[in-house]
Amino acid sequence: MAQQTTKEQWRDPAHVQEFFTERAGDWDARFPDDGPAYDAAVAELGLRGGDAVLDAGCGTGRALPALRAAVGPRGVVLGADLTPAMLDAAVRAGRHHDGQLLLADVTTLPLRDGSVDAVFAAGLISHLADLVAGLQELARVVRPGGRLALFHPVGRAALAARHGRQVTPDDERAEPNLRPLLARGGWHLDSYTDEDTRFLVLASRTDRPEPHAAARG
Repeated sequence: MAQQTTKEQWRDPAHVQEFFTERAGDWDARFPDDGPAYDAAVAELGLRGGDAVLDAGCGTGRALPALRAAVGPRGVVLGADLTPAMLDAAVRAGRHHDGQLLLADVTTLPLRDGSVDAVFAAGLISHLADLVAGLQELARVVRPGGRLALFHPVGRAALAARHGRQVTPDDERAEPNLRPLLARGGWHLDSYTDEDTRFLVLASRTDRPEPHAAARG
């Protein structure tokens, strides 16, 4: 039986990069039916034509076509990921035509303060070594009043079952735990959905969060 990945390993950048490098080639084939869930989540982010949006931890870029459609030809779409192999897979899928791909750690983004209108983040928060610092960095690059979508195409219970685990009360994605973490990161939780078919949190950028050492101006 394969050894389960620990919570600490999921949050270690080196392990995350190794894990996704090994799976990048057939990642989309593993989850062929996720497209409509991505499209629906992007639609709820409330993007407008001409907006600038960041897909943080974009992976193979599955959200990029929907993000491009939402902001139109005048908008800006950026996709940032830590793993070169995942970005290579995005290029092979032709998704680099929908947005500019950045090889970057989302905890140290090479973007100016307030340079985007919104952030879309699929499956990201379970891979942040310091969740509050990561949320602060996302808040740094978003204009005041901008929005954040934390998304996964299945809910917490379904995802835990997929990995042979059960949801525990200390899960940071549980609403009572996530709400104060978002607040410390500079976000106000606007809506929370945790169903078998999706996990979607929408939040708005509040006052500028406290700076942290990883921030880049």
